Amino acid sequence: MDDEKKFWVGFNLVKGVGAVRMRVLLDSFGSAEKAWNASQESLEISGLPTKIVQSIINTRNSDKLDRVWDYLIKNDIEVIMWADKSYPRRLVEIEQPPPVLYIRGNLIDADQWAVAVVGTRRVTPYGSQVAEEIAGSLASNGITIVSGLARGTDAIAHQAALNKGGRTLAILGNGVDRIYPPEHRKLAERIITQGALISDYPPGTAPESSNFPPRNRIISGLSQAVIVVEAGEKSGALITAAFAIEQGREVFAVPGNIHAVRSKGTNLLIREGAHILLDSQDVLETLNFAQISQQRVARATLPSNSTEAHLYEILGHEPLHIDEIRAKSDLPIEQVTATLTFMELKGMIRQVGSMNYIAVLESKGDYQIETLEQDI
Repeated sequence: MDDEKKFWVGFNLVKGVGAVRMRVLLDSFGSAEKAWNASQESLEISGLPTKIVQSIINTRNSDKLDRVWDYLIKNDIEVIMWADKSYPRRLVEIEQPPPVLYIRGNLIDADQWAVAVVGTRRVTPYGSQVAEEIAGSLASNGITIVSGLARGTDAIAHQAALNKGGRTLAILGNGVDRIYPPEHRKLAERIITQGALISDYPPGTAPESSNFPPRNRIISGLSQAVIVVEAGEKSGALITAAFAIEQGREVFAVPGNIHAVRSKGTNLLIREGAHILLDSQDVLETLNFAQISQQRVARATLPSNSTEAHLYEILGHEPLHIDEIRAKSDLPIEQVTATLTFMELKGMIRQVGSMNYIAVLESKGDYQIETLEQDI
């Protein structure tokens, strides 16, 4: 772990320094290290409240950062910050992404194909069966299952993914060194071997109730879609669904008995426009997950080149017709057509109908192309 990363951890230890204030510090001082060592006057000039400035000074005058840093190294807890290439690209797209993530286990490129499965802790036999079937089926299709390690639906979803040999990510509302609930220690150990425990809270953070709603934005942020299996009218799963909607993710809800308390939340989501989930195929088709195996083979076997880089630079988030692409690229139409086909197979671009194409943001950085700058 490098020194700059240590100072990101330092600010993460200061209560009240989140994504917005971390951005202020970086804009004002250029690096976390310079901000950490700045004078009280300079910190106040940057626009931080006096109370926060005093907290920063108190923290850096203590030995807390050194103790936490040594603990991270000793316990093999990985730290990922915004500037790291390994920071999940899907998560960095959300509003106010967590500046620092603590990881036990590992994140891999395939985790960009992820779906969250959430629901009530007091799951019914119906909900348990559905959660197991949906999570297991998606995992069998190469989808990473994201959930929160809570009792009930979360645990069932994690377990189902693991039993199918798939990957799963558990997003915690406490430090990654503290497993909550405690009876999920063995499950957490399995997740570390086939995925990761992830938290934006420093190690040692207790599982306080106020920590869990904010962490739900990470569950949805890491995922392409959120599936709510069962939920009451005031369920935490509905908070995750609300974050998903804000972040532009797809939301699926499992329909239930209209008189069942634990189906009131999911039925309400459906009434408000969520996709009705009848089986995993609904998710696979809606998100075009059927191409995953093809995309993975293509990423591994098809070389990137300057033509791909050139076309990718031309494309953006607004659909562009193939004729316009050819004109802007000044390349033969046959070469443009063939290259676009390969790029679509790789997942770099997407056709949105009538030979119109857009670039897919999360693909940047996956390809070693000399003329293409990698995004974080």
